Amino acid sequence: MEQYKKEFIEFMVECDVLKFGEFTLKSGRKSPFFMNAGAYVTGSQLRKLGEYYAKAIYEHYGADFDVLFGPAYKGIPLSVATTMAFSELYGKEIRYCSNRKEIKDHGDTGILLGSPIHDGDKVVIIEDVTTSGKSIEETFPIIMEQGDVEIIGLMVSLNRMERGKGEQSALVEIKEKYGFPANAIVSMEEVVEHLYNKPCNGKVVIDDQLKAAIDAYYEEYGVR
Repeated sequence: MEQYKKEFIEFMVECDVLKFGEFTLKSGRKSPFFMNAGAYVTGSQLRKLGEYYAKAIYEHYGADFDVLFGPAYKGIPLSVATTMAFSELYGKEIRYCSNRKEIKDHGDTGILLGSPIHDGDKVVIIEDVTTSGKSIEETFPIIMEQGDVEIIGLMVSLNRMERGKGEQSALVEIKEKYGFPANAIVSMEEVVEHLYNKPCNGKVVIDDQLKAAIDAYYEEYGVR
């Protein structure tokens, strides 16, 4: 596993973004883990987060793209932080763009924030986590309505590795439905591999009991 992935896993735990316990998801599933990107709240946290995203995007998609699109609302700070990091790490100026939930009809009008998307632009979409792919259903037509553009791929922070609407993971379903790849900085398999019975911030985060709960969850909801 790459060093930046190990660091990112510990970073999620340190920032209280990745939690373990008992959580009820929007889908109604009872999960032993939960990720909330809204818990990144300080300048140093967002700076580091942007760097991890930038490294993963560069690893999977390179630097040959023009716009980083972050769907409202959590995608807005993600896209801003990552374009800044991309500039610092790779010397490439990527434009950020996000959508509004409601179209604005005065001042800075329209549905988009940040840079417009032009004909010929190559776009990478950035999100926190994708479980069902519902947000892409809303995001995809907004981007394609802007002109003759190409979506290079989607980058999320965590691949939960569970079934989406069918029998495959949400990231695989997105690739099959929309034709562009979907990747994550880390997967839950990598999280468990790195944290199981190993100290993080002075304590073991995933012990035998929690590992058993995660295994049981994937028996029921994991990708076959």
